[in-house]
Amino acid sequence: MTTPSRRRLMRDFKKLQEDPPAGVSGAPTEDNILAWEAIIFGPQDTPFEDGTFKLSLEFTEEYPNKPPTVKFISKMFHPNVYADGSICLDILQNRWSPTYDVAAILTSIQSLLDEPNPNSPANSHAAQLYQENRREYEKRVQQIVEQVPIPIYKASTRLMILNILVEHTCGVTLLFIPLKLTFRL
Repeated sequence: MTTPSRRRLMRDFKKLQEDPPAGVSGAPTEDNILAWEAIIFGPQDTPFEDGTFKLSLEFTEEYPNKPPTVKFISKMFHPNVYADGSICLDILQNRWSPTYDVAAILTSIQSLLDEPNPNSPANSHAAQLYQENRREYEKRVQQIVEQVPIPIYKASTRLMILNILVEHTCGVTLLFIPLKLTFRL
């Protein structure tokens, strides 16, 4: 059954494939368009750099009128991330708009990594360190950064097909996710 929500999610997925934002990628699970897996690469020149962070996005039939539930699957130490991985981000709550798509959600979360809001903390310890002892905060972040080697199979100027392993309860599934990357020479 095709619903407005499912049609919109298919458009979001197509857009992510055709014009992927730098450093983020996402796709629906194999058997459920309402359940997505995503990856965000830590922004350059931040304590999150070189990190590969996995997320889950759960949509309802009310999308895009209601935001998805988004959680980090990867361990995270951040002022705006709860212990269970839930994210405190205004566009996922009171500032949600149906104009936001999956790409906007993922790029907003990537930006949040570099620019936390310590005034609205989900993790008060991380917020306190961020405000009072930036060096210790960065040290804690670097301790959780997942450095996963990702082999490159095919390259063009700005689009690469990366081999990313995503763990499932029944084993390991191999996904090919396009990511737009920029390199400094």
